[in-house]
Amino acid sequence: MILHAIETGNFKLDGGAMFGVVPKALWSRTNPADTQNRIELAARSLLVEDGDRLILIDAGMGNKQSEKFFSHYGLWGNNSLDKSLNTVGFSREDVTDVFLTHLHFDHCGGAVRWNNNRTGYELSFPNAKYWSNKSHWQWATNPNPREKASFLTENLLPIEQSGQLFFVAHNDNGFVSESELGFGILFVDGHTEKQMIPHISYKGKTLVFAADLLPTAGHLPLPYVMGYDVRPLETIKEKDVFLNRAADKNFVLFMQHDAHNPLLTVKHTEKGVRLLESLPIETLNSL
Repeated sequence: MILHAIETGNFKLDGGAMFGVVPKALWSRTNPADTQNRIELAARSLLVEDGDRLILIDAGMGNKQSEKFFSHYGLWGNNSLDKSLNTVGFSREDVTDVFLTHLHFDHCGGAVRWNNNRTGYELSFPNAKYWSNKSHWQWATNPNPREKASFLTENLLPIEQSGQLFFVAHNDNGFVSESELGFGILFVDGHTEKQMIPHISYKGKTLVFAADLLPTAGHLPLPYVMGYDVRPLETIKEKDVFLNRAADKNFVLFMQHDAHNPLLTVKHTEKGVRLLESLPIETLNSL
């Protein structure tokens, strides 16, 4: 197995929304804000070479929305999905599986693109199976008012209509040790219904794609929960269990949204689980 970080692009979101009830005086210590109160975020995907499969975990926000839409998100940097794929020797056509942790636009927007004459949409990865789970798909395609702006029809219907949509199985205990993709999946419900957190066995370690269960290193304290989460008290419980297990088992956390700390390890302290080490992305294949 070989792993590649795929930088799909960087953006910004309001720091208050990213940290909920936590005062700015506290969260700005780890995530300083710009003049519009926005913090820097990444949209970092993971490409997994595993035998005959080339699995992309999440696809960023893409580029098919309007200039007005993107103006709200302070795009910055020069990263793109195609550029990152090409850097590691692949193209969109090579991807066999697209695994979507959940269907908010910054995670799945890049999975669908305009067709050549911009009259409709097509799958960005024409040869891939697209993976979600039935509970989350139903949740996203019948959205509640709180999340409706994040579940965009143009990101979802083309996948459904393509015939390339597949659902992974989940069980009542919230963890599948080996999914159809060959890695474990933790199902969590605080951020959104049945978000999927991949657990990949790699070189004797467990690498966890943290997605929106832990957006940045600044979110390690339990009360530091996003205002976007639909069930914030559930998020706290899920983070507590997950972070203690991460510290116990020496997990390596692959940080999707932390622009400056791409890989983390954590430890137990008197104040709870906290940062042990921040690792550069170059160490991904030498863990």
